[in-house]
Amino acid sequence: MDLGGDNLDQQIVDNYINILKEELVLAIGCTEPVSIAYCAAMSRHVLGEQPDKIKIKVSGNMLKNAMGVIIPHTTSLRGVVPAAILGIIGGDASKQLSVLEDITDEHIKQTIKLMNSNFAKLETSNTPIKLYVEVTAYKDSEYAIVEIKHTHTNIVKVEKNGKINLLKNCDDTDFNTPLISREKLNIKDIIEFSSTVNLEPIKPILKMQMDMNYAIALKGLKHDYGLNVGSTLLQYIEGNDIVRKAKAYTAAGSDARMSGSTMPVVTNSGSGNQGITACVPLMVYAEYKNVDTEILYRALILSDLIAIHIKTKLGRLSAFCGVIVAATGAACGISYIDGANPQQIVNTIKNILANISGIFCDGAKPSCAAKIASSVDAAFQASMLAMNHHSIESCTGIIHQDIENTIKNVCDIGYQAMNETDKKIIEIMTKTSQSIQ
Repeated sequence: MDLGGDNLDQQIVDNYINILKEELVLAIGCTEPVSIAYCAAMSRHVLGEQPDKIKIKVSGNMLKNAMGVIIPHTTSLRGVVPAAILGIIGGDASKQLSVLEDITDEHIKQTIKLMNSNFAKLETSNTPIKLYVEVTAYKDSEYAIVEIKHTHTNIVKVEKNGKINLLKNCDDTDFNTPLISREKLNIKDIIEFSSTVNLEPIKPILKMQMDMNYAIALKGLKHDYGLNVGSTLLQYIEGNDIVRKAKAYTAAGSDARMSGSTMPVVTNSGSGNQGITACVPLMVYAEYKNVDTEILYRALILSDLIAIHIKTKLGRLSAFCGVIVAATGAACGISYIDGANPQQIVNTIKNILANISGIFCDGAKPSCAAKIASSVDAAFQASMLAMNHHSIESCTGIIHQDIENTIKNVCDIGYQAMNETDKKIIEIMTKTSQSIQ
């Protein structure tokens, strides 16, 4: 692989900037239940009045990722049904992934009351689409249907009383259908772009990512959230243990976000946890190393784009824990802060993917912070090895000499080969949930 510094043409530069703008967006709460709430709020909007009943259809992966996470503004509500009802009762569809921003205590009381009635019916859709939501809202003889596919806000169908108001072309077999073209993404050009791009057009979104995601990390450190992974790790820091500090801060952001915090987070590839993991370790490390702000911005661009590149091949939802992808980006950003050359960045990717690929996703939940902490630890280890000229030997295990083939191997396993694993996880989680109830 030629890792030389050829100048990028403007088409690639514009494409990469637009990808960053598309993927780094604000969200309040875990994006799966929020997507369900958004779909529900939109169905109420189309119906034009509060419905007297609703029907919710979701894919197994949406069920999995909504089952264990606490919905924003609530202290204990979890799952598809309360997310949909909150969206119906108090959601603002115009705010998309911030749909639940204005939820009040009264909305929560109404939601709990409706949960204990026959207001909502939940079905699991037998669809190969991993990110799928459909909400039908009924009022007397009228109804409205809203359908989402592939990405959290990609509404592909709006129907009212049999009349189609919106029908968007969508390839059910291609999860990247709604997105800006990713064909030009590759590691070589991402490295070049990160090092040379004019920062001014993208500084606002990068600053927003740093400000918002660091703020929720601080919140998680100061308050009792979930498993308290971040605040617990912080208690055991001795001296200048920068790795443990970075783990603590990053995990703390997830502690808060997965446990109902209403603070907004800038997502990466549709995930707030990934947005936090791609960003917060770099901020902690850059402060420790006392590097220029420009270096931090460029490290963050590298981190975000590498995470997006891998996620583009893996898909929004899978059996593969997405934070591993974000940690791969973070590892490269850490190497960049340390002055890595292109080959050391490639070696960083190989080192981390050979280590933690295959960690499965058993749904969004407060304990996601533990996986984030482990992944940040692996990110620093991968970077340290690469910066000391150590790399996983090519053509061993899933690691290929060519970095793009290595990424393809990992994503083929995560999206295709682990499908049966995914089904079994969902089956186990569903049984466990039913036994608790």
